[in-house]
Amino acid sequence: MRVAIVENTRITHHGQVGVALHEVGALIDLYRPWKDGVLPEAGSFDALAVFGGEQSALDDDTHPYLPRLATLMASQARLGTAVLGICLGAQVMARGLGATNHLGATREFGWCEVARVPGAEDDPVLAALPDRFPIFEWHADTYTLPPGAVHLAQSPVASVQCYRYGRAGYGMQFHFEASRAVARDWARTFPELIERIAPGWLATQPEREAALGQAADAHGLALARAWVGLIEFR
Repeated sequence: MRVAIVENTRITHHGQVGVALHEVGALIDLYRPWKDGVLPEAGSFDALAVFGGEQSALDDDTHPYLPRLATLMASQARLGTAVLGICLGAQVMARGLGATNHLGATREFGWCEVARVPGAEDDPVLAALPDRFPIFEWHADTYTLPPGAVHLAQSPVASVQCYRYGRAGYGMQFHFEASRAVARDWARTFPELIERIAPGWLATQPEREAALGQAADAHGLALARAWVGLIEFR
């Protein structure tokens, strides 16, 4: 199994996705287009996973590879390839599928409650979760449901938290890859930024983690394993 992973920022944790891919012995081809503009070639992988970043899905002037990435994600999802977009990755795939991106409209940070929409219990990935579940969030941008996509999850702040396009193309606004260990590293690495966007959060992180972190970890790994289970060899 060969999986292309696209990182959109200097510090990227594969987290629970990495755990699930390691469990099945996947071979990883790593791409950092923010650095060199290089993206995987269509047909060179069995699955494509695109992680988050600080840029928006429309920042073509500073990240000129974004239109090509949007097209790649959308085209592979249409072919039935397993495609995963997390946070910015979900926003970029939504762009490629014809959705509208909204910048700065929906800020969520920390462990938040997300809810499956009716019918999501029958989805091969979202079936792994309860109707309501805590999961880590870090975003300000959002998007409309892409035409032809299946709406799977929502929150009071962002109505499209998760969608599926085709057989196995998933966009997830929330950071289900972010285990407690990842969240702790983000807190150590970006304390000034976190304090600015979520004042007081760092002071209460231990209590928040104790209340919600273990459940969020379990839900994130269940999602990762379910998506990996959809990867087909080509």
